Order: sequence, then C-alpha cells, then structure tokens
Amino acid sequence: MSELDQTKSTVLQLVTFIIEKEEFGIDILNVQEIIKPVDITRVPNSSPYVKGVINLRGRIVPVVDLRARFHLPQRKPDKETRIVVVELEDKVVGFLMDAVKQVIRVDRDIIEPPPPQATTFDSSYLKGVAKLDDRLLTLLDLNNLLGESDLTGAPAFPES
Repeated sequence: MSELDQTKSTVLQLVTFIIEKEEFGIDILNVQEIIKPVDITRVPNSSPYVKGVINLRGRIVPVVDLRARFHLPQRKPDKETRIVVVELEDKVVGFLMDAVKQVIRVDRDIIEPPPPQATTFDSSYLKGVAKLDDRLLTLLDLNNLLGESDLTGAPAFPES
C-alpha cells in the first residue's frame, strides 16, 4: 500500500471471520461478496488446499479452503459456513471459512506486526494483529496465501 493510501484514512474496515475458533480479518475493499456454499467442482492436480472451482454467475472462481491451507482438521460445512469472494491482483478467488462474524472499523494505529514466534502457521500469511478492547484480531494477507496456479484455478497439467 502506498503512503498516499495510508494517509487517506487512519481507519481500516475489516470483514472478520472464524477458522477453528480463531478470529481473522481481511480488508473489506478486497471483498466482492459473501455467499453460502455451493457445489464445488474438484480440479485435478490442484494444490491440496484448493477445494475446486465454482460457477459464480458465469465466471469460474477457484475456492481455497482456509482450514486446509492452515493444516487444520477438516469439518463438514454447516449453516454458518461461507465463501468470501475477493479480488486479488485482478483475479477473483473464493475463500471457504467456518463463519463470517462482522464488519468492523479499526484504527490503523492499533495494528502491530505479527510476532513470528506466536503463530503456528507461516507469518508471511499475516499482515498484522489488531489489539481490540476485548480480543486480538489477526489480519490475513490473502495474496501470500496463494501461489500463481492457485489464482488461475487451472490444473497444473504437464507440458506435452
């Protein structure tokens, strides 16, 4: 983010969600929509955490299972499960989440870099930690969660 963008607003709007009883947040400016789970078509040879693709109003969208990405045990989707559709680097990707909690506004001043020793997964996935009154909120860097082939939703077929 450029210095100009940072000076525009000292407040960040975040969509918060739950994965395995932990609360995370992503910038609402990246979120296109939040949908209930739909039929997901598996894609051969995709990354283990890419659940497959969905047809979202005529557009093929890869879906990433954040539980699988964070090496957490799988669970059956329930009435709280959602797919958060985001735009990353001109690509549209869905992220499967246990539940979406709320939209909140946080002051950028309360966000600190994540301590590398305090996380069980790669800290490059994290943008920071927001210190809220009653809890800590981990901010994810969705771009770093994915490889280039994950963004295309295309299978990694070998060249002939």
